[in-house]
Amino acid sequence: MPRSAVRPGLAIAVVLAACSTTSRTAPEGAARPVPPANAPAVGRDAALAAGGRGIAVPAVDTARYVRATPPSDQMIQKIWDEGMQRSQVMTLAQVLFDSIGPRLVNSDRYNAGQDWLIKTYAGWGITAGKQQWGTWTWWERGPTHLDLVAPRVRTLEATMLAWSPGTDGKSVEADVILLPDDTTAAGVAAWLREARGKFVLTPAPGITGPGAPSPTCRSQANLTEFGAPGQWASDSAKRVQWSAAYRARLPRSPDTTANGRRDYGFAWPRTAGVAGILSTYYSGYPGTDKIFGNPRQQVPTVDVTCEDWNLLYRLALNHQGPRVRLNADARSLGERPVFNVIATIPGSERPNEYIVLSAHYDSWDAGSGATDNGTGTVAMMEAVRILKQVYPRPRRTIIVGHWGGEEQGLLGSRAFVADHPDIVSKVHMGWNQDNGTGRIVNLGPGPFTGATDRLVAYLDEMPTEATHAIKIGAIGAPGTGGSDHSSFQCARSPVLGLGGVSWDYGNLTWHTNRDTFDKVVPEDLRYNATLVAMLAYEADKDATAMPHDVIVNNPANGAAISYTCPTFARQTAAGR
Repeated sequence: MPRSAVRPGLAIAVVLAACSTTSRTAPEGAARPVPPANAPAVGRDAALAAGGRGIAVPAVDTARYVRATPPSDQMIQKIWDEGMQRSQVMTLAQVLFDSIGPRLVNSDRYNAGQDWLIKTYAGWGITAGKQQWGTWTWWERGPTHLDLVAPRVRTLEATMLAWSPGTDGKSVEADVILLPDDTTAAGVAAWLREARGKFVLTPAPGITGPGAPSPTCRSQANLTEFGAPGQWASDSAKRVQWSAAYRARLPRSPDTTANGRRDYGFAWPRTAGVAGILSTYYSGYPGTDKIFGNPRQQVPTVDVTCEDWNLLYRLALNHQGPRVRLNADARSLGERPVFNVIATIPGSERPNEYIVLSAHYDSWDAGSGATDNGTGTVAMMEAVRILKQVYPRPRRTIIVGHWGGEEQGLLGSRAFVADHPDIVSKVHMGWNQDNGTGRIVNLGPGPFTGATDRLVAYLDEMPTEATHAIKIGAIGAPGTGGSDHSSFQCARSPVLGLGGVSWDYGNLTWHTNRDTFDKVVPEDLRYNATLVAMLAYEADKDATAMPHDVIVNNPANGAAISYTCPTFARQTAAGR
């Protein structure tokens, strides 16, 4: 990415879901592809654990690196003992997930958490500081409260989408209506007049996920165990059909943005003067929704969980007069500088060679951002704490990157790569984690021709209990958007992805309102941090620097691989 694309004072375009389930980059300003809500859980998790994070299929015989004897390197044993017996991961996680909470990019919580990172590192004797990567809308979330007031009273489970306008400190009460039945120009025009002052049940603008209605809000496991044969498949097919049919009724009034792009879905709510939008994005479990947002939202926009959204839909469909009251508090303070946090332990012998520990720090904010990617953040913090405790003078410089704006398109890490070619060109090895709370079981060499032998050598020095379940994947194409290691790999810099067991990440916690502290698996998180610390130590004692040689053709299809890092258009908040 050109350095100018992340120059302070410039805002950078929104991409809605960078923790994507595909390694293919989405078009600028579009939501990244995700598995459909009706996809089998196993397939969705496989996409997240494998293709979405750049981890290739197993390719190396474990006999090459799983030891039959205890480690001979006493430093490895010290790292293992410190990490597994005196771990601080859950203490760190409780503060970050419970007290600081979710870290929507450039929100008050995002910035408070960065101050905590710097203070925590200072307490360990490690220097950390902020590095600006651009500007972003500063937005503060307040409480959301939505009640059904007719034809009966019920408090509904609802969360305002990120960057939505609020209700200006008032409670807004209005009828609930469906999208127009008549989608001709005349029919839509008549409906737009009717929609004034009402809440509309509609997919959220800019979100490409399912928009309801849904035949059921039960889970796949529930329907498979108790339903008639084929009921899950039947209900899944209905969900796809019903959602597509309802989306087809969405008004198509275009909105021309500052960059000349015409967007459908953002203009008509403002033009029609609707009271607000009630959307839903069912994740696959009762009460669990994926909740995003977009700075271009112009009316209060609220996600309502599957059960309650479909209640409102049925009431409106049957002309039973649904009416709701919404009070949603939010405050937008305009464009302000936005930062990464970079922690550093300087090298004692080769200070201009680098080991990079990488994890994005930002999150969506309907939950606590616990497994996406708070656990990755905590793992990297704990790894460097362990190293500082037992191996305080590494030969090479160790950098920990806590990236911002990953969820909008890897913005913070791409900015770092663009702004620090001197560091990027001298990275010896690095690892990125961004796949939930699960125990690491896959290491991949990415496109780097020399990485497999290095990984084998590193694991061979570790305790058997640390390596017996790990598979080393085959060499493959570089990541192109799944997570922050992609930002380095496009520049031929060997930062590699780590893949963990699923814990049903795709359905349960990935970008959902249920991504909270209780979903963390302490044993797995403790192990991950310790493994990363051992990998960093092994890389540091490596006598020769890792070459940046890469494959030039994709092994999967023979296609030529481009190692040109993507660029971003210069856009203001109005153009996002």
